[in-house]
Amino acid sequence: MELYNPVHGSFERFCKARSYGVCDFNDLMHDTLVIAFEQFDSLKNKQVFLSFLFGIANKVHANFRRKNKPLSFSELKGIENTQDHSFSVDKNFQHDELYEALNMLPLNYRTCIILFEIAGFSLKETAEIQDCTVDAVKQRLMRGRKMLLVALSEKTTKTIVV
Repeated sequence: MELYNPVHGSFERFCKARSYGVCDFNDLMHDTLVIAFEQFDSLKNKQVFLSFLFGIANKVHANFRRKNKPLSFSELKGIENTQDHSFSVDKNFQHDELYEALNMLPLNYRTCIILFEIAGFSLKETAEIQDCTVDAVKQRLMRGRKMLLVALSEKTTKTIVV
C-alpha cells in the first residue's frame, strides 16, 4: 500500500481514460490491482511500480476488448463514475467526445497521449513506460494530436451540419 497510495491518482486517471467505451474503469482498476498483488514478487525495482501497474492495466484492457465488443455511448453503464461532476454539462459532453476520439487512435498514440496529457507524466517518464525514446514520444504526441484534431473537427462539423 505504501507504493500504491502515492500513485493512486495517476493510476485512476489512466484507467478512466483507457477504459472509456470498453469497460467500467473500476473493473479495470480492480482487476489490475488483483493481478499486481498476485505478481508483486516479480517486481524487482520498486521505482517502476506505476509502470508495472500500467503494463498490467493494458493487458487487462486488451482482454476486456477481446471478450466484449466495445460499448456504444448509450450502452455505457456507470458513465457518471467516469466524469467529474464539478464540471458543467457542456464540459462533460466535451470529455465524452474526447474519449470517443481517443478510442479511435492507434494504441501507441492513444497510450502516449493518455500518459502525457491526462496522467501528467513527463516526456522521459512516458518514454520509459512505453519502452521507447523521448523523440518517439514527441512524434507520437504530435501525430496523435493531429489525429485527435481531425477526429474532433469532423465530429463538430457533423454536429453543426445536422
